[in-house]
Amino acid sequence: MQVLRDFSGRDIRLTDERREHIERRPEMEGQVRRIEETLVQPDEVRKSDQDPSVYLYHKRYGETPVTEKYLLVVVKVEVDSPFVITSFFTDGIKSGAPV
Repeated sequence: MQVLRDFSGRDIRLTDERREHIERRPEMEGQVRRIEETLVQPDEVRKSDQDPSVYLYHKRYGETPVTEKYLLVVVKVEVDSPFVITSFFTDGIKSGAPV
């Protein structure tokens, strides 16, 4: 397990199980550094429309394994133990209320 930090100083867990889940997508292999960058310096953060305790961190990358994309990092923010749910490349910013 790794403990990452976001732009607000919050500790966020990336468990081995979640990392394996993320890296099942071939384009996400070796992208943990970018996940960290996205948490620390996101272009935009939104609260999920479906679950207000889920934050969507977005960062645009000009070059990725799948061309120019945003990296989305989905984090469940619980009072005592926030954790990464998933992460993947996407074409645009997902809907939700800005944080």
